[in-house]
Amino acid sequence: MAQKPSTPKGTRDFSPQEMLRRKYIFNTIETVFRKYGFLPLETPAMENLSTLTGKYGEEGDRLIFKVLNSGDAWKSVSSEVKAMLVKGEEVHPGKLAAELSDKALRYDLTVPFARYVVQHQNELTFPFKRYQVQPVWRADRPQKGRYREFYQCDADVIGSKSLLNEIELVQLIDDIFTALDMKVTVKINDRKVLSAIAEISGQPEKVVDMVTAIDKLDKIGQEKVEEEMRAKGITDTAISTIAPLFRLSGTWPEQKNKLDDWLGNVPVAQEGLKSLSTIFDAVGNLKSATLEFDPTLARGLDYYTGAIFEVKANEGTMPGSICGGGRYDDLTGIFGLKDMSGVGISFGADRIYDVLLETEKFPAELGQSTRLLFANFGESEAMHCFKLLRQLRDAGIAAELYPDQVKMAKQFKYADDKGIPFVAIIGENELKQGIVTVKDMKNGEQKAVKAEELLSIIS
Repeated sequence: MAQKPSTPKGTRDFSPQEMLRRKYIFNTIETVFRKYGFLPLETPAMENLSTLTGKYGEEGDRLIFKVLNSGDAWKSVSSEVKAMLVKGEEVHPGKLAAELSDKALRYDLTVPFARYVVQHQNELTFPFKRYQVQPVWRADRPQKGRYREFYQCDADVIGSKSLLNEIELVQLIDDIFTALDMKVTVKINDRKVLSAIAEISGQPEKVVDMVTAIDKLDKIGQEKVEEEMRAKGITDTAISTIAPLFRLSGTWPEQKNKLDDWLGNVPVAQEGLKSLSTIFDAVGNLKSATLEFDPTLARGLDYYTGAIFEVKANEGTMPGSICGGGRYDDLTGIFGLKDMSGVGISFGADRIYDVLLETEKFPAELGQSTRLLFANFGESEAMHCFKLLRQLRDAGIAAELYPDQVKMAKQFKYADDKGIPFVAIIGENELKQGIVTVKDMKNGEQKAVKAEELLSIIS
């Protein structure tokens, strides 16, 4: 019985038309990245497992795709572990995994970037601004807008603590979504404000658990967030103390006044609120984005230390964010390079694609790669077409010759299916007269032109 072809769950094939649309997104984003002085970088799909683990929190570590050491990884398992398994003794999953795998598919682009910076620090000019457009992998449960293999488009500045970088990132976000004709909301918070809230709760050591739970507020609601906090050992007293966080509303100045009253005696809160005010004051008028303070925005990753961003589409039904990022003060420290502050943003190309498709924002001409198709009437006519093909291609016009001599109806259908706007007809009569009959596939009109006029007609 023949095997039924399929892709692994959470992955997809991309058709030619889908690829043209994806390239449109990537090219748009990369053009803006370069306009802001970012340079391209690529890192391997695989990293050492030790590079990735412990950087994304307990939940993130569970979603890392591990790679077997070789095609026969069992050979690398120690005799001690093999003996335990033969005897039916319990072996800790982590111990077995460590012996079977010491590599993993990258979970994001930021940690590999930090590894790269440390490894190549003597070759780089700081502040170092890089962008990266590559796939990442997460062993997540596939659902709408969430895949196991997906592309990220990252831009990071490392080696500078200046808030000017955060301000520029907000403007960069606005420029990208303006170019994509999308209206978005840029939500912003500061991890220092969240740390202050954890401090006044009486359980500052639980800040990571609090932040991880709060980050799920828009997905699971306040009640479930509080349940998760209790499960992590956060007391009811602490939960009731931070309850005002969930009720904050209004404009940024109004929210800041309330936070000043609530957290005014906590120095770390004042640092965070001052940074947020600087960003709001300096960003200026935005074209397609609205900047909004979100007191419950947490960004669950452990390495964020300052401003954090999340972008949501104002159009379509896409759940969750389409872009996110923030400030990290010492991500490179885990690789031995201390006090190297950075800030970055990551665009979710797959989610942006889904929004543009749903809202019909892709340019119509993206489906048209070939501008002109030469119909095939036979060998001598085809040889003549080849000369004209070269002239058109040298002039930058995408053109092709139908490879087989078949009925014209089939050749016209091919042009229609591919969205080719013009068909050139050179039969026996056209060949003798040195002309080309050009058919406009949109309105069906035909026009006879001299061969040397073909370029101007198609252009």
